[in-house]
Amino acid sequence: MSTTDFRPSRRHVLMSATALAAGPLAFGVGAPVQAAAPLLGAWQPRHWRYKIGAFEMTTITDSEVFLDGPFPLIGGNAPEEDVRRLMRDNLLPEARYQPGFSPTLVNTGRELVLFDTGNGENGFVARPQGGWLAAGLGPAGFKAEDVDVVVLSHGHPDHIGGLMEGGKPLFPNARYAIGQIEYDFWAPEGKHTGEIENMAAIFRANTRAIADRFTFVKPGDDVVAGIRAVEAYGHTPGHLNFLIESEGQAIYFWGDCAHHQVASLARPDWHCVFDIDKELGAVTRKRVYDRLATDRLAVIGYHMPFPSVGYVERQGSAYRWLPHSYQLNL
Repeated sequence: MSTTDFRPSRRHVLMSATALAAGPLAFGVGAPVQAAAPLLGAWQPRHWRYKIGAFEMTTITDSEVFLDGPFPLIGGNAPEEDVRRLMRDNLLPEARYQPGFSPTLVNTGRELVLFDTGNGENGFVARPQGGWLAAGLGPAGFKAEDVDVVVLSHGHPDHIGGLMEGGKPLFPNARYAIGQIEYDFWAPEGKHTGEIENMAAIFRANTRAIADRFTFVKPGDDVVAGIRAVEAYGHTPGHLNFLIESEGQAIYFWGDCAHHQVASLARPDWHCVFDIDKELGAVTRKRVYDRLATDRLAVIGYHMPFPSVGYVERQGSAYRWLPHSYQLNL
């Protein structure tokens, strides 16, 4: 038999194509074609757990909201096109972004310490788009009454909004730590006007019932053993960062030293609309980034994309956010 006997004729090719187009029934298969699996919708984890030395760390997301920006929320002192170009260069949308809102729990083995409380019932991001911390505690393995210390980096509504729930303190057994400068800025009646007063009113509403349980810390003070306050003024007058150390490992909670993972770090001189002292905020950002890049410290960035943990890399006079991959899983 010659090799040409194996070549399909034009008739065979046409018959095969017709059968394939007709589907399984053309080959005598009686079962109907199954539909595709149903679409399930977008989903991302709501909490993430890791360790720093003997401390067990848990980050819980408080919102997955998208915002318009980053311009003019970030870069209001720069040409809009410069901000948009930076987004394009980093393969990000030019006019929409998704910040993290990431309260963090630290179990030291002696105390359960919560850093910031999210939006709650009256923060920047209204429910149901934000204010998820209260509902997220249980799935993450916690009860609100187990929290021993609530640390507030500053008094903005997306950090103190979760202090109260249903008119009662959400964390009934906790003491509360905040900078004295910060508390004195937000707490007094009649001190502010306009938008600052609107935020101050939320602060007062959320702290009035727990005012006698506040302790006041200043830079250099220990909140508990292994957690030390660091000055980071500018975003608000008494904004604090915290260095968390255990068994030779460390991580740095920088609160609101960045609001966008690219724009804030690439251009720390760009103003943030949320900074009360915009020039001091820019100076503080650069100082904090420079220290973290030099010391190669892991960082908890409250508004970085969830799970809001990463590192800072120096790039000339600028900086870059490097999201955590597996370094803290060892």
